[in-house]
Amino acid sequence: MSPTSSTAPAGALTLDAEALYRELLSGVRALRTPQTQLAGIASGGAWLAERLQQDLALPGEAGVLSSALHRDDFSQRGLAASAQTRLGFDVDGADILLLDDVLYTGRTIRAVINELFDYGRPARVRLAVLVDRGGRELPVQADFAAARVALPAAQSLALARADGGAFHFHVQEA
Repeated sequence: MSPTSSTAPAGALTLDAEALYRELLSGVRALRTPQTQLAGIASGGAWLAERLQQDLALPGEAGVLSSALHRDDFSQRGLAASAQTRLGFDVDGADILLLDDVLYTGRTIRAVINELFDYGRPARVRLAVLVDRGGRELPVQADFAAARVALPAAQSLALARADGGAFHFHVQEA
């Protein structure tokens, strides 16, 4: 079954998150150098970075970046209960590969890059995502996307993680 194969009724979107993760793993292998540091965007991207760090047998822990303090809708959303930023590496001069589950408007990526620059000035920042769903509001593009899907603006797509660590997606009407 391909990562975007569907066994659901016509019109329903079914994505195999584990198959897409394997595609992401392959893409990250191709993108990274020995100096590349992984940093995931809380929460889905952080889960991906954590698992990639382990599957690639990289030393240390992957970084976690929170967009909460730099969001352009902070006054409406407030401080989210998501993970706080943790970076176990020096950002100055680093080659950083950002990881996220779903790329949509680009606003979360903008906020996370602002957060990253609060910690230093990286030499390079690239982006790898599990799913690019289009709908950009800012000029942001992933260097690697395991899948590209079109979803109506009224639907949301989010990565979820089972107790055993397996990934799956939730598609919801807004």
